[in-house]
Formats: sequence, structure tokens, C-alpha cells
Amino acid sequence: MTNKERTKAALSHQETDIVPYMIDFTPPPRAMLAEHYGCDDVEAVIGNHLALVGPPSGKPLYSPPERFGEEVTDDFGVVWHTSRYDRGLVKEPALKEPSLQGYRFPDPRRAERYAKVPGQIAKTADNFIVGVCGDFFERACFMRGPDEFLADLLLHPQFVEELLDGLLECMLGTAEKMAELPIDAVFLSDDYGHQDRLAMRPELWRKFIKPRLAQLFRWAKERRLHTMLHSCGCIEEIIPDLIEIGLDILHPIQPETMDIFALKREYGAHLTFCGGISTQRLLPGGTPEQVRSEVLETKRRMAAGGGYILAPAITVQRDTPLPNLLALIDAAQMPRC
Repeated sequence: MTNKERTKAALSHQETDIVPYMIDFTPPPRAMLAEHYGCDDVEAVIGNHLALVGPPSGKPLYSPPERFGEEVTDDFGVVWHTSRYDRGLVKEPALKEPSLQGYRFPDPRRAERYAKVPGQIAKTADNFIVGVCGDFFERACFMRGPDEFLADLLLHPQFVEELLDGLLECMLGTAEKMAELPIDAVFLSDDYGHQDRLAMRPELWRKFIKPRLAQLFRWAKERRLHTMLHSCGCIEEIIPDLIEIGLDILHPIQPETMDIFALKREYGAHLTFCGGISTQRLLPGGTPEQVRSEVLETKRRMAAGGGYILAPAITVQRDTPLPNLLALIDAAQMPRC
């Protein structure tokens, strides 16, 4: 089976010879692996089954200061501190007040945004191709500041509606352009959880976020595209809602925040789970033997009956030592027992 075929089989809740996997890295561990393998194309060596492709949002995901200076502004007008280690931090939000007066959303359909995407797809043509379309809640927090936006949910609901509608139009515009290319799914990155609870009251999520997610997912389903959502944190309370509106793949199911095996028992017939390998505890702090053992056990339990894609519970960070990276990759590549 090809990587794409294995992934589609997992989505159909069929077991495969090798459990599909997707392992991604921040720049420091990627550099370690490139040196170890003697090859810059780390993903090709690893053999990932899924590939996330898409246009930038005005800045590369990782913007090192030696290349970009001390700050960089994205398409939405958000000013970021640059970082050689991760995506960086917001320095200055785009909206100082709860108002869109004088603000213009970027044009998501402009052709130059997509110039590099066909090459990304051609490079990973044998994989399950996931088109990255953007974010709602995360983007709104970047644009207003997280504390300010959470307050806006209660104090300025009309502004929140207008802001999220504008972001939905940007996402739909991006999805439309991506759907002109040979993609298999659309991807939304939108963290809704803290370590032990949702970032907002569930009724607020259902009021502001859920209807717009439903619209995007409905758009994808009408085009026979799968749907994939990234949300860190403890979000178990809204998983039934996500199933109801048509989510196919939930990522990254952090084991520090939820019991991933309980999620499998409760929702495994309705969702494909992607993630589950601890990046807070196991990868930075375990031994290579512990990493290998826990990854294999997670595969065994989560992939029973299909519906699982192995992945770290967040992009692998610089605190993971090389031997643990190699143990993770080795265990991911092993066929099912």
C-alpha cells in the first residue's frame, strides 16, 4: 500500500500493515536529524504518510532573526518577535480596540500566495495531502491579544461575530484556491484548550466557533474532502460537537491533557485520532527504550480497528534529544505486530 492508501484506509477504520504516521519538527530537532541523516529532506527519509501544504500567512511559520530581523509582520497586520527555535511570539496585535473600522482583511485568493504550493504537493505526491486553510480562534487572539479577545466574547459579541466572519471568508477563500489542487483534506489549526479545561466556556465556543467550523466542514464535504482540526489542550467536552459537524481527524490529542485510550473507546468509531505521543514528558524526559516501548504500545491500542495516525502530541521541540527522536522514528516505521 502507498502512504496515501494507508491513510485513507485508517480513515475508513481499516487496519493496515504499517500504522500511518506524521512526525513534524521545529527547526532545532530538524537540524539535528538533517545532520544525522546527511540529508536536508528529513521528511522523505522518515517516510511520513501525511503532508501539510499551503500558503504562508504573510510570514514563514519559523522566522529566524538572522534572516528576518527582530520582528516580522504577517498578512493580518500582527507584529511578531522572530525566533530561531519556534514560531515566535506576538509583539503587537493588529486591532487595539474591539472594532474593525478602517481594517481590511488580506485577500486570500491572490495568486502569488499559492506559487509554491504545487511544488510542495509534487514533492509529496505519494502522501495524503492536507491543505492548510488557517484558523479562527487562534487568529482572533493574535489579532486582538488573547486576554482582550476572551473579554470581547462577553463584552463585545457583535465585534466578535464580525471578526470571525471576516476570518471565515479568508479561510474559505484559501480553501477554494487549495481545492483547485490535488489535496485530500482541509486543515484548521485552532487551539481551544488549556491543560485541564477549555479556554472558554463551552456555550461560548458553541455560539461563536462551532457554526463557522460547521460551515467550513460542510464546504469541504460537498467537495469530498476530509476535514482535520488541530487543537491542543483538554477539549473532550466539545468532541461530540466536532463529530456532529463533520470532523474526520482530530489532532494532536495530548496525553497530558486527556486520556487518549478513553477517547478511543468513546469516540473511535466516529473519529480518526492523530497524535498521542507525549511531547511534555516522554520525548524530552524518557529514555530511548521508554520512547520505543510507549510508541509501540500506543500504536497497538489506538490503531486497533483503524482510525489512528501516529504523531507527536505537538510539533517536536528542541528539548527532545536525538536518541529519543530516532527511537520515535524507528517505532513509527515498524510494521504492526
